[in-house]
Amino acid sequence: MQRLIFSLFATAAFGLSPVAAVETAPMPSPAPIGAMVETSLATAGRQIRQFAFDGDPASYFGSEKNPGKDDHFTLVFDAPVDVRSVTVSTGRAGGMDALDAGTLEVSADGKSFESAAKFADGKAKTDFKGRKVRAVRVRPTEDLAHPLAIDEIIIESTPRVAAFRYPIEFVLDVADAPEMKTWAEKTARICERQYPMICEELKSDGFKPLTVIRMALKSDYNGVAEAGGGRIRGSVKFFKAHPEDIGAMVHETVHCVQFYRSRGNPGWLVEGVADYIRFFKYEPGKIGRLTPERAKYDGSYRVSAAFLGFVTEKYDKETVRKLNAVMREGKYKETVWKDITGKSLVELGQEWRASLAK
Repeated sequence: MQRLIFSLFATAAFGLSPVAAVETAPMPSPAPIGAMVETSLATAGRQIRQFAFDGDPASYFGSEKNPGKDDHFTLVFDAPVDVRSVTVSTGRAGGMDALDAGTLEVSADGKSFESAAKFADGKAKTDFKGRKVRAVRVRPTEDLAHPLAIDEIIIESTPRVAAFRYPIEFVLDVADAPEMKTWAEKTARICERQYPMICEELKSDGFKPLTVIRMALKSDYNGVAEAGGGRIRGSVKFFKAHPEDIGAMVHETVHCVQFYRSRGNPGWLVEGVADYIRFFKYEPGKIGRLTPERAKYDGSYRVSAAFLGFVTEKYDKETVRKLNAVMREGKYKETVWKDITGKSLVELGQEWRASLAK
């Protein structure tokens, strides 16, 4: 270091030939920080909570009822960030339900809040110089005569707080087992957290994922869980006995994202894709051991998931996404395997079984 400093000094002081500048690679940007919504307000219809922080000015969160001064809408970051500014716009198209009697609050720890700006004409903004913030909160300062509508929250910070790219809200029904409400809320939040990953893994041109999924726990359902049409039904009996099996609900969330219209898709592959997302993306390493002599690519669920994992790793990282796209379009044919890998489904199955025996 001393020689480098002297060399630069000598160049300037003694007219020596300038030293060529050393190019350095730019520092990578820090990974964005995730966030979640906590609020005392129920959602009106499909105007879900995450619409308030999705980067889309055409969407908004709307409360079901008129909020009071004890209500709040809070965006909590996964970790504190250095905030430069926070801007909140409220109201619906035409200026309806804009918030004037309200305050924008911030918190360094996500627990203790202080007022940072007042709302005027439906907007509030505060500027900081890198202040550490863990959460921002919108709170009415009096009982309102209209619902709360939050158009968009904009946060400028380092690291960046990632907006909800795939907004989703789980609506719960625990009428059959109110004692399971805490478990159901925890599970719903986990599924909401995994939703962006699932949507990315199964994205295809022109497809728009659901923004509302209804999850119900039913005492008269004797299976584990099932999904269809944006609804998930789980067994009270099963989840009382196996509360740790949240992956089963993640599996059903995958079915909601698959959203296949055609009945011509092979069931083993439909379930295999759902378990592939579960065991290779949500909880990798938990798929368990398979018996080579009994393993068949069309064994469904975790067996087919293991087969998909093998093909994806060896041949094409986009295998599951490509299979999902053709099934979503109702155009699945067995020849798609050869299109993707250059080998038939039977050949791939034999190769996979051979790999299990090693």
